Amino acid sequence: MIRLQGLNKLFQLEEVETTALNNINLHIQQGEFVAIMGPSGCGKSTLMNILGLLDNPTSGSYFFLDEDVARHTERRRANLRKANIGFVFQSFNLIDELTVFENVELPLFYLGVSNAEREKQVDTVLERMQIMHRKNHFPQQLSGGQQQRVAIARAVIANPKIILADEPTGNLDSSNGQEVMRLLASLHEAGATIVMVTHSAEQADYAGRIVHLFDGHVVSENIREAQVA
Repeated sequence: MIRLQGLNKLFQLEEVETTALNNINLHIQQGEFVAIMGPSGCGKSTLMNILGLLDNPTSGSYFFLDEDVARHTERRRANLRKANIGFVFQSFNLIDELTVFENVELPLFYLGVSNAEREKQVDTVLERMQIMHRKNHFPQQLSGGQQQRVAIARAVIANPKIILADEPTGNLDSSNGQEVMRLLASLHEAGATIVMVTHSAEQADYAGRIVHLFDGHVVSENIREAQVA
């Protein structure tokens, strides 16, 4: 599903050039659950932005679904994103002015799905995420754990090829964090491909492969038996 070859990302700030990613080689297969770990500033967020087609690498290749997307324009990246990638963020990134239902249906709206089909699909995924009883509430009326359930519902509503989760439990207490991880694990068991950035070794245990970054390099990979939901 994903193949990175000799991928580099440089940032230029005034006279200073910083290497965020250095010669990254990484393959992610369909159906994998991969955790990316490393200290702050090691390049995790930069890598996720590139994987999510939010940014282009400076050099190297990025093959997504067998298409080299490394030099795509923003428009082409956006078209690929909305049809293939679901995002889960640490800060939830819900729209305060929209209800739970409206937040979750937004990707379907942009994909041109009919009103009746949107309602059917949203109700189905809200039931699956056990948040249907909050359908008409606004994000500010929800707990952090409930907001992240809504964010995950929005991420999976369009049946994306891959889910990218960037510190999905970072703003949650341990109890809600474990609930979210069990939810991601259940999605993986159902066939979802997931790439997750985390600082937590405990939460990385839900992944079948752990990739360690340091100073923009992949320094190790551990393949293991993932926890189940």
